[in-house]
Amino acid sequence: NIFEYLPTKRQNILFSATMTTYVDQLMNDFLVNPVKKTISISGTPLESISQEAYAVPNFYTKANLLHHLLEDRDEYNKVLIFVGSKISADRLAETLENFESEISVIHSSKEQNHRTKSIEKFENGKSRILIATDVIARGIDIDKISTVISFDTPYYPENYIHRIGRTGRAGEQGRSILFYNEKETELKEAIESLMNYKIPFNEFPKEVEISSELTPEEDVKPVDPHAELADDDSTIQKGASFHKKSAKNSKVRNEVKSYERKIKKKYKKPQKRGDKIQNKNSSKKKW
Repeated sequence: NIFEYLPTKRQNILFSATMTTYVDQLMNDFLVNPVKKTISISGTPLESISQEAYAVPNFYTKANLLHHLLEDRDEYNKVLIFVGSKISADRLAETLENFESEISVIHSSKEQNHRTKSIEKFENGKSRILIATDVIARGIDIDKISTVISFDTPYYPENYIHRIGRTGRAGEQGRSILFYNEKETELKEAIESLMNYKIPFNEFPKEVEISSELTPEEDVKPVDPHAELADDDSTIQKGASFHKKSAKNSKVRNEVKSYERKIKKKYKKPQKRGDKIQNKNSSKKKW
C-alpha cells in the first residue's frame, strides 16, 4: 500500500532478521539488483543464550513440568512462555492457577489495550510470567528476561530463533528451554538443522507427575497451526476514502492478492500473525 504512493524510481533498503523464501520473494518483487550485506548466518543462535530441551508427552504433563520450574522464583524471575495457539495460551493460564497473580497473557484475540497492559506489567515486574503466541516473537524488546520457554515447539524453525532472541539481550546471559512431545520431534530436529546445533537434553524430573489427560487438539494429527488469524479485509466496507489502486504496482498487488486467495482456499482461513511474515512456502513441507 505504501509503495503505491511512492515514485517508481526510488532507493529501497530492506532489513530482515532471517532470510527466508518469502523474504527472497519480497526482494524479487520490490528490489532491483540489490547489494546484500549479511551480519551473521540466518539461524545462528546467540552464544549468550544457553539452550536445553525436555521430552514431554502431552499438554498437561508440560503444564506440570512448567509448574515445577516456576516454583523457583529466583531462577525464573522473568519468564516469557511461547505457546502454539490462542487456545493453548488461555488454557495454560487457567491450568497454572497457583501463579494466577503473576501471569499475563497476550495473543491476537486480546484487545489492544489488554495487550499493551500485559506488556507493561511484564516489563515493570508486576507480572513475572508472560504467556504469548508467536504474535510477539519478533520486535518485543524487554530487558532482563531470564528465561524463554517454548511450551509448544514452533511449526517454523525460524520462529524458534526469534523466540529465544527475546532473552540474552544487551550483554545479559539468557536461557532457553524447549518442551517437545513425540509429534513435535521432527519440528525440533528441523530447528537443530537450521542452527546446526544439537539442543542439550534434560532428563524429565522424577518428582513431576506424568498426566494421561489429553486436550481435544492432542487427539488429532498436528498440522500447520493457524490460530492467529490475520485481519480479513473482505469484511471492510469501502467508502469514499478508498482510492483506486495505481497501475505502477498493480502486478505486485495482484500477485499478493492471488497468493492470499490460494492460502485461504487451501486452509479455509488466513495465515496466523506470528507466521505470516515467515516462510509462507514452508507450509508445503511435510515435517
